[in-house]
Parts: sequence; C-alpha cells; structure tokens
Amino acid sequence: MFTIGDFARHGQVSVRMLRHYDAIGLLRPAHVDPHSGYRFYTADQLARLNRVIALKELGFTLEQVGAILDDEIGADELRGMLRLRQAELETVLEEARARLAQVGARLRAIEREGRMSTQDVVVKRIPPVRIAELSGTAGSFGPEDITPVIGPLYEELCGRLEAAGVTGFGPGVAYYEDAGRGDGSVVVHAGMTVPEGTEVEGVHVHVLPGIEEAATIVHRGSMDGVLPTVQTLASWIGANGYRSAGYARELYLETPEDPAGWVAEIQEPVSRS
Repeated sequence: MFTIGDFARHGQVSVRMLRHYDAIGLLRPAHVDPHSGYRFYTADQLARLNRVIALKELGFTLEQVGAILDDEIGADELRGMLRLRQAELETVLEEARARLAQVGARLRAIEREGRMSTQDVVVKRIPPVRIAELSGTAGSFGPEDITPVIGPLYEELCGRLEAAGVTGFGPGVAYYEDAGRGDGSVVVHAGMTVPEGTEVEGVHVHVLPGIEEAATIVHRGSMDGVLPTVQTLASWIGANGYRSAGYARELYLETPEDPAGWVAEIQEPVSRS
C-alpha cells in the first residue's frame, strides 16, 4: 500500500485533491488507519484516478465524473472521448496561435508607422502564367480567414499533381476575388505553375492573365505576418500617384517547411490616379 503522499506522487496530483476526492466519495482510500486516520491506497487505484483526471480534462464536473465511473465506462470509450477532446484542444491552440500572429503583425505595423521603407517597391509587368488551381471561399481577406482555407487547398492540389505524375510544377501563385455575396467574403485561388499540356482530373488548369502594371514588394517570413509588408506597399502606392486596381497576388518564391523562411512577392495591380 501507499501513503497518501506516495500515492499523490505516483498519480501526479496533490494530496489536497486526494482528500477532496475522498470527501465527496469519488476516490476512497483502500484503508484508513482507525487510530491515526492516515489514508492508504493501492496501486490498482491509479486506474480510477487516471479516469477521474481524464474526465475532468474533458470538461465534466466531478459529479458527472462520479456518475460516469459508476457506469463503468470502458477503456476504449474513454480513449475515444479523450482523442476527441485532444482534437478540440489542438484546434483551440492553433486558433490562439493564429490570433497571436495577427496581434504581432499589427504591433509591427504600428511600430513601423512613419518610418516604413518603401525603397524595395518595384512597378513592373507580370506576364501570363499557366497554373493548375483549386479554389475555396474565405470569410474575409484577413489572414485569420485566408490561412485555414488556402493551406488545405495547396495540400490537396500538390497531392493531386503528384498522384497524376506531374513534375516540375511550382512556384505557387495565389490570387483572390470578391465572392459577390456582399459580406466581405473572398474566393481564394490556390495555384501552381505547371508545364504546358498538364491535365489533372478535378483540377482547373488554365492561363492566368498577366498584370499590365503591378506594384510589387518581397515579403520574408510567414504569411500570417504579411500585414506590415502589405501596408508598406499601400503607403508607396498612395505616395506615388497610383491607386490600387484589385486584390494583390502572391507569388511564393521559397516555401521551406518552416514558414519563417518563406519568401513571397506581393503583386498588386495598380493604375495612375
């Protein structure tokens, strides 16, 4: 048998928590010394303790935990519940990371106000390019809505190109257009440059028209942090007698596994004011 301190250590919980579980009848000690009142536990009680903690992490109240355990929930069912909760928490974590990235981008844009360098902006013609693409709809043009849509589109597109035996495709070209719903939603086109003659079932292959005049700037790093670069470009456009003529395209020049190493050219169509 284990003392309450030893049992707490092996179960990685506090003694105070074990005393509470005893008080509410959720996990009784195997033995209580009648003279000293000391609580003792057995190793096989760790199984019940693990279930109590796991169900708490699923969001159940202790009263609900007791009811579930009294119904003798099986290990397979509990494992399924835990996996579902794990997936939910991972989603919450990814959303929090995305929000944090957006906050960081806004802060960098604020810090650069009044001292943004526009010397790297280049106006040039963007030639037509043959691309294979998949498309989807995002709730807005903000990275928090674009990223969850464009990422899976590119994964699916690259998978289909590889399965069809297409070689030499890339770099990626993303472009956008208003979804026409009046709610700010955007159609996201995730494309890859492909050789002439490429045909892939379920993938739209076409020539993306060129842009006669585009203000361009190179962004380095994750696209979640593109805001300061985009606003630098906007500042240059406004200060040099141009106006925007539509959504900017993104040409992904380098896309290593770590997004921090990405290099992309932002290509915004412009015309003279």
